[in-house]
Amino acid sequence: MKFDWTEGALAEGLRLYEAGEFFNAHEAWESVWLRAPEPEKTFLQGLIQVTAAFHHLRRNNRLGAMLLLQAAQRRLVRYPAGFGGISLSLLRDDIGERLRMLEKDEAASYLLSPRIRPN
Repeated sequence: MKFDWTEGALAEGLRLYEAGEFFNAHEAWESVWLRAPEPEKTFLQGLIQVTAAFHHLRRNNRLGAMLLLQAAQRRLVRYPAGFGGISLSLLRDDIGERLRMLEKDEAASYLLSPRIRPN
């Protein structure tokens, strides 16, 4: 499966994610995830879990956000650094940093969403 982050549902989800519209980004990417084969399906599930985590943070559900970020990290760690046209090394580093901040009980309102950047 070829990922195109410049048009269609992937691009729309990325635009929404970057705008902080996490639930809508989740919905856009889910439409691709539903028909994706493996290993792309699990990769997309990891991205979707990141969006869901930050949706939970907005709703003051720190534990839910932490669990989703942990699940996303477990899914994404198995892929090479540039899988799916996304800088996974950057994303995984950001997820790890956000988890450490949440574990230290840092104010969730100050957390920036992990960077999901096409490479």
